[in-house]
Order: sequence, then structure tokens, then C-alpha cells
Amino acid sequence: MTSDLLTGEHLLALAGVLLGALAQAATGMGFSLLAAPVMVLHLGPRDGVAATVVLAVLSSVVPLLRDGRHARPGEVARLLVPALVCTPLAALALRGVDTRWLALAAGAGVIIAVCVLASGVRWSRLRRPEGAVAVGAASALLNVVGGVGGPPIGLYAANAGWQPATTRGNLHAFFILHNTATALTLGIVLPGAPELAALAAGTASGMLLAPRLPVAALRSAVLGASLLGGIALTVGAL
Repeated sequence: MTSDLLTGEHLLALAGVLLGALAQAATGMGFSLLAAPVMVLHLGPRDGVAATVVLAVLSSVVPLLRDGRHARPGEVARLLVPALVCTPLAALALRGVDTRWLALAAGAGVIIAVCVLASGVRWSRLRRPEGAVAVGAASALLNVVGGVGGPPIGLYAANAGWQPATTRGNLHAFFILHNTATALTLGIVLPGAPELAALAAGTASGMLLAPRLPVAALRSAVLGASLLGGIALTVGAL
């Protein structure tokens, strides 16, 4: 990924990476929702998604060192297995699809995901084995299309009744493994130095500010910014 000249789109992408990393470190999710729409605008649907999932892996590494002891391997595995199985299948099915349609699907996926998360809906069926399979499959599809595989997992977590530390630990472990698999499937696009610097700054800020930030306010800010990004991506594709 080249970054000799910082265009307006590139600066917007760096802001998305920084804020996404902050949200990821503080809450366990939010990186891709904030970063993916602007990375797709900056690099295009294919390279933007591929770069986003690589950055998403890195965004969870340091936070996992803090919260990893709270993770529940069994809970992570029941979501991860269907996600890993469905990732290459989704990539194969979408191979050759016009990038404009991918961008439109990514934008629509972000908007729908934000609305579902914001609704606070509770579905008891998600706690069943078939619910975990459906969530993992949906996460795989959204990750391949738009780099935004987090919302189905966030919805599952909201219905699972996990404590905050357990939620962060489970989500970080899941996203590292899932995004690594997605990156290998799509083809790795390495981030440039500006993206890595924005990621590091956002992660450090999130780690430092997490105990002081009201979780509800941060969640609302993440959803609001994500909605704007999804709308911008959809309009750009149209």
C-alpha cells in the first residue's frame, strides 16, 4: 500500500483507522465498522477490504494481552468454526463480481448491521448451536464482502450475557483468528506506515481511556460514525 501523498480520502481513512482502533481496544469491537467504509473509499472494494482485515488483526493483538485471560475458548470456537468454514466459500462465490456491487453490498451491510446493533434486539435462538452457526456464517459473508464481520458477533455477545471483560476477551480472540483467515483467503494487502501509526495511536488511546470512557456513549459514537461511513460508501457506489 503506497502512501506518499496524503489525499483527503487517505486522511479520512487514517481517521477511521485511529478511531476504530480506539473503539476496539476499549470495547472489543468497532474497528472494522469505523475503518472499513473509509478504507474502501480510499483503496476500492477489493484492496480496501483486504487491508482492513489485516489492520483488524493487529487492532486486537495488544488488547488481547490484557483481556485474554477472560476469554472462553469453547465460546470462541463455536463461533469461529462456522466462520472459518464459510469464509473461503463466500470468497469463491463472490469471485468475479463487479467491484461496484461489492461496494454497494458493503455499504448496505454496514447500515443494516448498525441498525440491528442499535436496536438492542434480543433473540433467544442465538444461544442455541444453530444460532452460533448462523452468526459465524453471517460474519464470514460480511467480512468477505465489506470487511465488517463484527456486527453478527456483537449481536451474539449481547444475547450471551457475558461480562464486559469476557466479551472483550472472546471478541479479540475471535477477530484475530477470523480476520487472519479472511486475509489469507482474500490475499494480504499490507498497510503502510501511516495506517500503522494511526492504529498504534488509536490502540494506545483506547487502552488508556477505556476505564474512563462511558461505554454507552462510546458505543453510540461508534454506531453513529459507522452509519455515516456506510451511507457514504453506498452513495459512492451509486
